Formats: sequence, C-alpha cells, structure tokens
Amino acid sequence: MRKPQDQKLSSGDTISEPGYVISRRAVLSGLGVMTLLGASGCSQALELPSLEPLEPSARLSPAGVDPMSTGAIPPISVDSNITDNGTMYASMIDNGFVIPAIPFQKVKPEFRRQIVIDPTGEAPGTIVVRLNERHLYWVQEGGEAVRYGVGIGKAGFEWNGRAEIQYTKEWPIWTPPKEMIARKPELVKWSSGQPGGLDNPLGARAHYIFKDGHDTGYRVHGSPEWWTIGTQASSGCVRMINQDVIDLYNRVKSSPTKVPIVVA
Repeated sequence: MRKPQDQKLSSGDTISEPGYVISRRAVLSGLGVMTLLGASGCSQALELPSLEPLEPSARLSPAGVDPMSTGAIPPISVDSNITDNGTMYASMIDNGFVIPAIPFQKVKPEFRRQIVIDPTGEAPGTIVVRLNERHLYWVQEGGEAVRYGVGIGKAGFEWNGRAEIQYTKEWPIWTPPKEMIARKPELVKWSSGQPGGLDNPLGARAHYIFKDGHDTGYRVHGSPEWWTIGTQASSGCVRMINQDVIDLYNRVKSSPTKVPIVVA
C-alpha cells in the first residue's frame, strides 16, 4: 500500500484521494496468492498464529545455553585416562622399558579404549570379556564401563566361565606350558621362564585367572603384537595392547577386593 497523493487534472484542478490506496504490485501479489489458494482447493482464509512473548522460564540463559533437558541421553563421565588416541597410545617409559607408540589409525575404532554405557549388567569392579565382540569391559559406577579391544584364543583354545583375578604382575616372566613346547620345540629355551621385556608374550602386565582357588592357566595380559587385537590369535589367553593393559592393571590394583572376571 501507499499513502494517497493529490492528483492533478489537465485543467489544473486537484483531486484529493481519500484514505489509503492499494498499489498495482500489491494487487498483483494478492491475486497470485488467491490463485494459489484456489488451485489447492483451499476455501478458507489463511490465518497466521499470533506470536506470543516467551515466558521467562522458556528463554535462553544469559550464556545462550538452552536449559531444556535432553531426555534419556545419559552423560558420559570424564576420565583422565580416556583421552585422545594420540595421547593414550603414545610411546611411554615403564619400569625402564620404552613401550613403542601404537599406530592407532591401523586399529579399528571399536577396539580402542573408550568409555561406553555398560552393556553387561555386572557389578562395578568386574571384568567382563565378550569373546564374540572381542571386547573387554571394566564395569564402573553409574552404568558405565571402560571398553578395550582384545585378542582371544584360537578355535579349540578358548576358556570361558566365572572366576577371579587372584593376583597381577608387572612385566611378568612367561613360562610356556609343556603342551606348547611340544607343538613348538623352539620354545624349549624358555622352559625355565622368559624374563619380562618388550618381546615377552605376556607384555607389560598380566592378570592371573583363578577359579575356586585353582590356577586356570589363563591370563589377561599385554602383547607387543598390537595388530592381533580383534582377532583369534592366542593360545587361549586374553591379550591387550600394552598401553591398555597398563590402564586396566591400575584400575584392578585400586580395587579393595579381588576382582571377579566373566568370560563368555
């Protein structure tokens, strides 16, 4: 619309236009809208809802953060040992041994250390190994767990059941069992034990699994062969990346009681 303006005739007289007049552009626009409404079969007038001012409780906070709850999405806690991959899998010095950095880009993301919603239902402070997933869970308070990728035993060498971690060792001595020496005679040189070190099959830490007070012969341990994580490559034990087994060891050591373990 435009304001009325006085019109001059050729005779010089002036005619005043009362009120407001509709411009040609407005008329054409209105006809266009009416045409669209008619084409769509609409016969009612188009009504726009009035905009009401926000209630104080619905306004954004001064920092611009929407206070509305996100519903059922639970928050994940912050853990100083669960950081970026470059930090978690960097080279480190431990008891005089220089553990090489892990090329984590070559490890599938699901096999890297991370905090997840606990899927096990076990009590906090329990180790759960899910063989089919190739995952080990350290169950925590609040419905969370630290999840690690693991390598498991080859077909015919797996062990499963409920037991407990009787004790742990740093840079443990590895003694191959007689059955293994029979399969691999070259291991006879370690029949009295291979000292702990970077080439030791048990890696930087070992957790010894006992059931009903008896040694099962199976361990949760580190491994220099990080590329076997997510595979069936061991002789029955659960193997982890060295940086991850150190992290698990520190959690187990801080437990006030013996740690139960479930392998299934």
